[in-house]
Amino acid sequence: MALEITVPVLGESVSEATVAKWLKKVGDSVAMDEPLLELETDKVTLEVNATSAGTLAEIVAEEGATVEVGALLGTLSDGAGAPAAKPAESKPEAKAEPAPAPAPAPAAPAAPAAEQHDTLSPAVRKLIDDNKLKAADITATGKDGRLTKEDVLRYLESRPTQMPAAPAPAPAAKPAPKPAVPAGPRARAAQEERVRMTRLRQRIAERLKEAQDTAAMLTTFNEVDMTNLLAVRNSYKDVFEKKHGVKLGFMSFFVKACITALQELPAVNAEIEGTDIIYKNYYDIGVAVGTPSGLVVPVVRDADKLNFAGVEKTIGALGKKARDGKLSMEELSGGTFTISNGGVYGSLMSTPIINPPQSAILGMHKTMERPMVVNGKIEARPMMYLALSYDHRIIDGKEAVTFLVRVKECIEDPQRILLDV
Repeated sequence: MALEITVPVLGESVSEATVAKWLKKVGDSVAMDEPLLELETDKVTLEVNATSAGTLAEIVAEEGATVEVGALLGTLSDGAGAPAAKPAESKPEAKAEPAPAPAPAPAAPAAPAAEQHDTLSPAVRKLIDDNKLKAADITATGKDGRLTKEDVLRYLESRPTQMPAAPAPAPAAKPAPKPAVPAGPRARAAQEERVRMTRLRQRIAERLKEAQDTAAMLTTFNEVDMTNLLAVRNSYKDVFEKKHGVKLGFMSFFVKACITALQELPAVNAEIEGTDIIYKNYYDIGVAVGTPSGLVVPVVRDADKLNFAGVEKTIGALGKKARDGKLSMEELSGGTFTISNGGVYGSLMSTPIINPPQSAILGMHKTMERPMVVNGKIEARPMMYLALSYDHRIIDGKEAVTFLVRVKECIEDPQRILLDV
């Protein structure tokens, strides 16, 4: 009996996905609840598991295919994999079969070679085929042991030095690469690699462009002296980690500071829907996380009800799930305000883009010592630039500036957060 493998419900407002990778091949035995393939949506990558044990009988939607909710991905035959292994064990009874037995041994390397060739990018495959090379002879330095075009070009350049026994052809080999330089577009094409954008990257591009086209976006800046926050963190980080099992970072302070400011300036925590303004009386703070697939913004729910340890633990757990590609749709939706920390990458100043339908986003940056005038004297102080990008349709300039000043005050005097002053 054949069981259909279909696209599951993907989440609110998500109707289609891309088949990212099949984890099983046709003929492979599958256990119940074992992952069969990965689907990539514009927000998350999710696994489709087997609803029954059996054998993968057919793949209908190949890798890279766009599929809608409920679409057929493949079929699973019930319990067909187990009997296939038993006849293979009964073959040794015949004496004529030991002769072909060594034949599969040399054939075995051919399979991985073919698989390796199939996984090559178009640019790399063209270089290998045009130069009649073997992929197995070239050292791969790319991700997951894949060949890159640089690996192939490096191999081509090293070949003349590895064949000293052919002095006569050497001069003929030198002029050969030179004509490739003035070949124009064709030479450049051999050094290019065309890769289809992931669905996540496409959605990021759409949302960022949507924010620019829809919102009347402005950015206001300020700078914050991190001296007192660093002192508090250094004083309590060891006892904090010992008690709560998590490190005391900067993000919990900034989340709490933003909540304090949001409570005073509700427009920054609101959004526009048609001709209405929706004021959110809860504080679901999105924290931007960079992943190999792109930027995602998991949400810390009811952050105002969490203590510092709760905020740090939640951010740590969400960040790990983001990097592992395990975030759920629920964890990525419904934020009311976003914080993005470009400082972890060394950014000194930037203008973050609003995450629609939110109306504002805070950008943190790298902490650097700069000469500052303190009580009439010049001192070296650890300073950070802050940027607030906001939708001017709903947030006035005065509100935006006041919000950023409030965050600055809370960070420069962390006791304000605890005392609510």
